[in-house]
Amino acid sequence: MILIDGKQTAADIKKEIAAEVKEMKANGAKTPHLAAILVGHDGGSETYVAYKIKDCEEVGFKSSLIRYEDDVTEAELLAKVEELNNDEDLDGFIVQLPLPAHISEQKIIEAIDPKKDVDGFHPINVGRMVIGLPSFVSATPDGIVELLKRYNIETSGKDCVVVGRSNIVGRPMSVLMSQKGMNATVTVAHSRTKNLKELCANADILIAALGAPEFIKGDMVKEGAVVIDVGTTRVKSDLTKSGWKLKGDVLFDEVAPKCSYITPVPGGVGPMTRVSLLKNTLLSAKKEIYK
Repeated sequence: MILIDGKQTAADIKKEIAAEVKEMKANGAKTPHLAAILVGHDGGSETYVAYKIKDCEEVGFKSSLIRYEDDVTEAELLAKVEELNNDEDLDGFIVQLPLPAHISEQKIIEAIDPKKDVDGFHPINVGRMVIGLPSFVSATPDGIVELLKRYNIETSGKDCVVVGRSNIVGRPMSVLMSQKGMNATVTVAHSRTKNLKELCANADILIAALGAPEFIKGDMVKEGAVVIDVGTTRVKSDLTKSGWKLKGDVLFDEVAPKCSYITPVPGGVGPMTRVSLLKNTLLSAKKEIYK
């Protein structure tokens, strides 16, 4: 069993990005600039955005953080999105999800200029990705593809099961795995899937992205499978100082001995999600997606 080290892989990619940014600056190009809008004080969101700012510093990006309280109106947020769309110094920005219930996440996502949508959530970027045009690809699926490539894991002709159908992970993941270059045969499974256990147990590559802690057990995985665990659920724990522990969708101790490759939680997919955001911002700064 080989543990896929997302933390180290992300660190390697950050070094590559930093070297490219240094060269860009030396040649007179402007510093890539990423902004984040954070609404409220959700613990997970706070942590994630703090990491993003730190990542920007490491690779030589400029970063901006725009904060709002939970009671910000949808109109105020839309006005800020429009302002950022028109900010010529800004290469990309994200609106950290989830948002308060009184704000339509879809309306906010659709208001973002696709050319600055480095999260890859806008329907135009999703559509371009589906038909194989250059696009900003959703960060988590993009990070997973990068891990598979960097570990030289064979995907062509393999049976891949994606458990989960979210617009952020499951759906784009299934598209990317089936496209030329990856060439896997993909099944998307979800909570209504019949014979889910048997389906998973036949997968050469199993991608668990359903947000249910330790849902994938040892008897759902075949010998030699590649298992990618996207889950990151905070559960109460007496074993940590914080009183919380991060758990994936895979029951690691049962599943790992059967795998050829597996990602841990934490330290697997998470760091790659963050680095993919940096990659998209760099692509935007270089005008490589939208000329």
